[in-house]
Amino acid sequence: MTLQEFLVLDLPAILTAVLACVACSLVGSFLVLRRQALLADAVSHVVLPGIVGAVLVTGALTGVAIMAGALVAALVAVAAIELLRACGRLEAGAAMGTVFTTMFAVGVAMLEWSDVADGYIDARHVVFGSLETVLWMSPGDLTAVPRQIVTLAVVLAILAGLCGCFHKELAVSTFDPALAALLGFRPRLVAIALVTATGAAAVAAFEAVGSILVIAMFVGPPCVARMLTDRLSLQVWVSVLVAAVAAIVGYALAAFGPGLYGSPNSLNAAGTIAVTVGILQLLSMLFAPRYGALLATRRRQSSQSATR
Repeated sequence: MTLQEFLVLDLPAILTAVLACVACSLVGSFLVLRRQALLADAVSHVVLPGIVGAVLVTGALTGVAIMAGALVAALVAVAAIELLRACGRLEAGAAMGTVFTTMFAVGVAMLEWSDVADGYIDARHVVFGSLETVLWMSPGDLTAVPRQIVTLAVVLAILAGLCGCFHKELAVSTFDPALAALLGFRPRLVAIALVTATGAAAVAAFEAVGSILVIAMFVGPPCVARMLTDRLSLQVWVSVLVAAVAAIVGYALAAFGPGLYGSPNSLNAAGTIAVTVGILQLLSMLFAPRYGALLATRRRQSSQSATR
């Protein structure tokens, strides 16, 4: 592969993967600590009918269109959940599960019944993403930067800025909502803002990794970081680092791994990145210095030997 081919084919896909994984892991760090990790999966399902609807209305798959469609879908989902809880007397988890799966099914049906799949997205795109189609046809020309990279960069910058500005509010409301309310931090508002940030990250990453595999980007890196440190600020940084490493290594394995064994084909990049995240989490669960299962067992054995 020549340098020109790398710049056109691989570099934009790698940048897109890194930005998507980092944006999701940044929000996911707080979702994991608040025990709301599945919220990311739920939100990624909700936004699908909004995205398809936005494409049908505007006739184009643009960043503004999909963000607006996702916002409308999220508002519909919230209203439907509250309606089910009030009128159907359903528990919150049951109401959320019903609404999210139904809306995802509606999105798939809209996708199949319309002509959106012919020129913009299809069912495979929804599940597996489309990292391989992100091309920078004129490397060095900033006006030709792929739309996905621009959208993800803007969303990541906004999320990073908000996390930095409201770090104290996020930290206190995550660990002690009662104290947050006492200090006037309005934990309910913080929770709504976190859901909104989750939706923004999920929508921005939609084209890159699909609405299914995105959950690995939200949950995996924060879980790895959680095994390595107890400090919130350090956990966020470690999570971001793990996300970036997983994106680069996962894409490299997908694009170049099969060639090492003589195969002319490549693997799906988003799926391989998700597998890489899972492997990193498994390694952290086994070998983390303090919480790793193997090292913890050795410490217990050493302690028992010393007491004898």
